[in-house]
Amino acid sequence: MFVDAWDPSYGASYEGGEGGGDGPASSSSQQVDVGVEVPAAEWAPIGVSSSVRAPDVVFLVDGVRRNDAGLWTAEEDGTSYAGLAASYAAGVVRCDLARGVAEMAGARVARGLFTASPTVGDLLAGTVKYEVHRVSGTGEASKLPAAVQPPLTALEIEISAAARDGGSDGADLLIVDGPLRSRRQLPRTIGYIKTQQKQYLPAAQQAVVPRLRPAQRTPVFKIETVWGGWSWYLRLPGSSGAPWSGVVRVECSPELSPDQAIELAELSVVTLPRLASSAYKDPRAPQNLVPIAGLERRLRGMLGDARVLHRVLARETARTRLTS
Repeated sequence: MFVDAWDPSYGASYEGGEGGGDGPASSSSQQVDVGVEVPAAEWAPIGVSSSVRAPDVVFLVDGVRRNDAGLWTAEEDGTSYAGLAASYAAGVVRCDLARGVAEMAGARVARGLFTASPTVGDLLAGTVKYEVHRVSGTGEASKLPAAVQPPLTALEIEISAAARDGGSDGADLLIVDGPLRSRRQLPRTIGYIKTQQKQYLPAAQQAVVPRLRPAQRTPVFKIETVWGGWSWYLRLPGSSGAPWSGVVRVECSPELSPDQAIELAELSVVTLPRLASSAYKDPRAPQNLVPIAGLERRLRGMLGDARVLHRVLARETARTRLTS
């Protein structure tokens, strides 16, 4: 038996459900090609190649979001619509691996009012503006938090492109915290999935993953679904020794060639272990990368005081009712 370093208050780092994935595909439609890099029968852990050098510069991008207040709008015809006032932010950390220096390369905060109401416009709460985002359908309150993700992703793409302008002559690597999804067009980019909620591989290849040692990976495989792409598993240093402790899944765009995907897989092995966190510093160690943890703390601070924003929203909406 092993005690996982991952704090159980964050859930399990490995749940291992059947099929599915990070997108809507079900296990019955799941198709995986495990013979991309080596034949299926020859699957074994792959270590660091002596010919692979870590990139000079690594960019890590992440976003945070927070629900500031739930709202309701009453229309003149008697209908009502739920609304959500949310704050979200995206930022990029630039890590110069040669110099051992990390710094914030850019960050932006945005706020939105998410509702299906056809009449509501932008909401001004003091000096803070919540830009209206019209959601489709009836806009049930339970579905509104999910509507924040698309504009947050767009903000991450925008901030990533700006941070890389005039950058490192193609010698950099961009790490996105989470699945790539609509960020597949970004060059030299990998998605970093630190919690394993689904099982993708057939049993024979799945058995290779617990055998990984720190800084080893599986061969590249392809998930052939709408949300899929090239992918591989990698174990970070600092794990507890439990079969899936410290294991992350990494992915890259399906638009790349197999050779390009393998090249990114090799780069990930010489890059990600250097950024792994320690259990005494981070409750989600080692998967929660050190630059990502620092970026998240910085971005949450940039969102402002939630209690103040909630009070201002309540005051402004009450004032609007009285003057309408």
